Amino acid sequence: MGGQDGFRTLIREIVLAIGMISILVVALWVHTGSMPPLVVVESNSMQHDPNGEVGTIDAGDLVLVHSPDKTIVTFAEATDKNSASYGYESLGMEGDVIIFEKNGEKESTPIIHRALFKANIGSSVDAVDSRCTEGTFWMDICILTWTVPGTDQVGVEKINITFDGERAGKYRCGGIAAQHGKIWFTVENYTPSNPGYITLGDNNDCNDDQSVFEFAQGLSSIHSGIIRPVEEKWVIGISGAELPWLGTVKLFVSGGNSPGVSQVPASSFGYLIMVIIGIISTPMLLDPIFTRILKNSPEIIEAKKEEIAGKIYSSEEE
Repeated sequence: MGGQDGFRTLIREIVLAIGMISILVVALWVHTGSMPPLVVVESNSMQHDPNGEVGTIDAGDLVLVHSPDKTIVTFAEATDKNSASYGYESLGMEGDVIIFEKNGEKESTPIIHRALFKANIGSSVDAVDSRCTEGTFWMDICILTWTVPGTDQVGVEKINITFDGERAGKYRCGGIAAQHGKIWFTVENYTPSNPGYITLGDNNDCNDDQSVFEFAQGLSSIHSGIIRPVEEKWVIGISGAELPWLGTVKLFVSGGNSPGVSQVPASSFGYLIMVIIGIISTPMLLDPIFTRILKNSPEIIEAKKEEIAGKIYSSEEE
């Protein structure tokens, strides 16, 4: 009987654990409107501090993924005093951090970077036989001019912006290599291949993903070279709050092209161990407290009195 009771207890505990995890996942799905509701950050491209920082994105963090149906606020809009989104911040800086597929390729590892600005269509004409005599061909139209919300670029043939606080918000470059010695992020004579978001990792020293200036390296997709401005349909989600350190567990067993734990801040391992110890020890510490509370509850005391009275009554009958 003892073995059967132990087996039943084990099955019950497993079922309860699965149920609790399922409830948590469903609750996160309802909250974020996205499935899966969490992603693990693999690289340090968004890291603000070499030692890691709670409130920003470090390698090994879990990040909530909100539905892309929400309006995406770019850095340019969040730093424009005339914008309704002025002052909006997310994960340590102005503007939203988006999760997107490189050029829409689902087999590529998604990127988690900040939406710096968005290139919108200013004016266009219909293409003739899928060809343009002027402008940029895209989706059967010829884009003649571009507009960038949050900046002074309205109806321009080529985008020229210096994020120095005058024509656009301030975005200081952390290094000189990416921007060939310039202090502020600069877009020079850039003609987008399509409308979409220009993205940049907070820790990438102004080396943006789409290579909007001459010396930028950019990011490459698997099949189609340097990634293009991020179209709305390529956006998987918008990053919400981070759960620090917990994703490090997954990175320990990651294979393929994953960098594993190589880019996780050293301090994160210590914090992760502390969290694990806390999770394991909390039930052990709380169990005697709850047991004492239950023993002293009026219901338990009354039940014991009834049990004693029952034994006395039973002995008297004998």
